[in-house]
Amino acid sequence: MSSGQSGLTEELMNIFKRLLGKFGPRHWWPADSNLEMILGAILVQNVSWKNTAAALQNLREKGLIDLMGLLEVPDGDLEELVRPARYYKTKAKKLKAFASMVDERFDGDLDKLLGLPLKRLRDELMKVYGIGEETADSIILYASKQPIFVIDAYTRRIFHRLGYFRENAGYAEMQAFFMRHLPADVQLYNEYHALLDCLGNRLCRATKPACRECPLEDICKYEGKGDGQ
Repeated sequence: MSSGQSGLTEELMNIFKRLLGKFGPRHWWPADSNLEMILGAILVQNVSWKNTAAALQNLREKGLIDLMGLLEVPDGDLEELVRPARYYKTKAKKLKAFASMVDERFDGDLDKLLGLPLKRLRDELMKVYGIGEETADSIILYASKQPIFVIDAYTRRIFHRLGYFRENAGYAEMQAFFMRHLPADVQLYNEYHALLDCLGNRLCRATKPACRECPLEDICKYEGKGDGQ
């Protein structure tokens, strides 16, 4: 790997271009509104997007892509609606906690929350039950459209295998690395995160990775290369 700011920026952009060439634009986040995006970010925790989409469809059919609706719906009813996303009791509680925060602190005005400066917005989100760093940063990037690089399990796996991070590197350390060596560009961060998720989900799997199909194979340091079989 190269050393220095310009060398690392070039390397990261090369990885981005290879992924974009392989998978094409990902058109993330798949949602019709900022609120739907946020609900999806909460529901997708520890579950596939397919399950999340099913839970969102249930909410949509009941008119509950709506802050006041989420506050007023009985807990048990909400739990049943989000059951496809697993951990449904906890996730229903998380949705209500977010809706309550917007109602109590921002007069029910989601745009007022999302219009906060990045650091204050992150602080506000991190105070909400069930919202951690990854979920908060996803909301900031995809709903507030402010430049922050989202780190998830796929990012950790891929860049550990590429040789950039130790396996137990911290969230803040990895995020700072990307934000130090990439331009602070919302669209770039959006697409980069989405492409890494696509690579991690399709090819760079935790077990039996499909290395021979990977556009990064020739620069990967992973010793346990597989063939996807």
